[in-house]
Amino acid sequence: MSNIYESAEATLGFISSPCLTKVELRVACRGISDRDALSKPDPCVVLKMQSHGQWFEVDRTEVIRSSSSPVFSKIFLVDYYFEEVQRLRFELHDISSGNNGLRDADFLGAMECTLGQIVSQRKLSKALLKQGNTAGKSSIMVTAEELSGNDDYVELSFSARKLDDKDFFSKSDPFLEIFRVNDDGTESLVHRTETVMNNLSPVWKSFKVSLNTLCSGDHDRELKCTVWDWDSNGKHDFIGEFQTTYKEMMKAEQEGKQIQWECINPKYQMKKKNYRNSGTVILNHCKIIKMYSFLDYIMGGCQIQFTVAIDFTASNGDPRNSCSLHYIHPYQPNEYLKALVAVGEICQDYDSDKMFPAFGFGALIPPDFKVSHDFAVNFDEDNPECAGIQGVVEAYQNCLPKIQLYGPTNIAPIIQKVASSASEEMHTKEAMEYFILLILTDGVITDMADTREAIVHASHLPMSVIIVGVGNADFTDMQILDGDDGILRSPKGEPVLRDIVQFVPFKDFKHASPAALAKSVLAEVPNQVVDYYNAKGIKPKCMSDYESTRTFSP
Repeated sequence: MSNIYESAEATLGFISSPCLTKVELRVACRGISDRDALSKPDPCVVLKMQSHGQWFEVDRTEVIRSSSSPVFSKIFLVDYYFEEVQRLRFELHDISSGNNGLRDADFLGAMECTLGQIVSQRKLSKALLKQGNTAGKSSIMVTAEELSGNDDYVELSFSARKLDDKDFFSKSDPFLEIFRVNDDGTESLVHRTETVMNNLSPVWKSFKVSLNTLCSGDHDRELKCTVWDWDSNGKHDFIGEFQTTYKEMMKAEQEGKQIQWECINPKYQMKKKNYRNSGTVILNHCKIIKMYSFLDYIMGGCQIQFTVAIDFTASNGDPRNSCSLHYIHPYQPNEYLKALVAVGEICQDYDSDKMFPAFGFGALIPPDFKVSHDFAVNFDEDNPECAGIQGVVEAYQNCLPKIQLYGPTNIAPIIQKVASSASEEMHTKEAMEYFILLILTDGVITDMADTREAIVHASHLPMSVIIVGVGNADFTDMQILDGDDGILRSPKGEPVLRDIVQFVPFKDFKHASPAALAKSVLAEVPNQVVDYYNAKGIKPKCMSDYESTRTFSP
């Protein structure tokens, strides 16, 4: 079987050219049709990128309630390669209230283009095409801006006092928008805070933003700040505005002074003789934060601890039968082997000892042939590690004749097993080990409630879970585990702290190279590593030898 392993390995090669630059993309839409006479859409834009002929989701904006012409505060950060045609697809969806997922959303239209088109024009406006490529009345505008070399981030926190009351039966529901004034006089939305309901003296949550996004690295650039009273119909009431600069905010912070601005409504200022202001906005803090990248952590000594778990339930079919998903063909690797090698080959480069724990679940195992959901594939419970991906492949092949495929398909025990190791690492409060669990399964799991609970717990740990669905089963229900489609919650209602699960059906890659599968399932891992350690305030262990000039994205 070594020839199978080598042939699969040989097809992996990523031909990766150096990233020319990073580009920020801002998105706004116009003319979105109302759902009906009584309600406006709740739009969200999903950005997809084409790779190996397949569309993969890169990121998505926030959902803006009741808006037919939304300006999204979410900024897409993408790598730009001059020598490549990078195809992008922007999909507009109407997300119903109470649900942030796409499964029940209405598709409103899409626009396809290349990143080169956006970069060359700086501002690209096109009609959104509906099903059948028919143009509707709605359009999308994408604005591109190249990132400078400055990788500093600033954390800002604002509050307000005695804002104008715009509501008859309750107090205002204020939110704050910050705009950067560009050289040509146009304004770019930098951040939109959450809405604080029924409060004239709100305290908004602190937020982080890059200096490049905030002021293009120009500390004297004007920032326009606007306070609104949120209304459910999308027609928000203007409370007031003020201007400042990053330099002004940073100077006050350095001198230990509290800075505040009068929130002015120009119409009231002109009409009312005794008008003073519509309230005041206070800067609670402004501090520079170093956001470390994936490379910072890897080159600082962080190891990727890769674990694989393989489905040995009866639904795979008898391994002696050529129709079985576990059938060992003398010249052609089965789907389990293809997925294992494709993903494992990438991960093993980030693990110095190249020793990988491999577990099985859903089989009757010797000597007493009781069902197990977390047995060592090499049958050494004290040391389940295999030497390299080749060692995992050999242990898998040797184990098949010794076990009896059974069931059910329970994956919570193996998630909990890896989470136990990740929990020990968490208590060190150092960036030394990050755990990736690859689960290969042929069907929808039967312990969904326990699995959701296990994932919510694991989201607090240095750990990511990759699930590859093998075979032709209907994996629709598995999408709930992938936080891309709404927010995963435990049966008790507790949300995941961060999105740590990536689910991919192998059948989507049957005719693609192993590199395409690896790229798809591992694409989110660098950001998951960065998000975990940055959120915990954990710096790379050895930064003296390597100071990265890269920004927040890996």
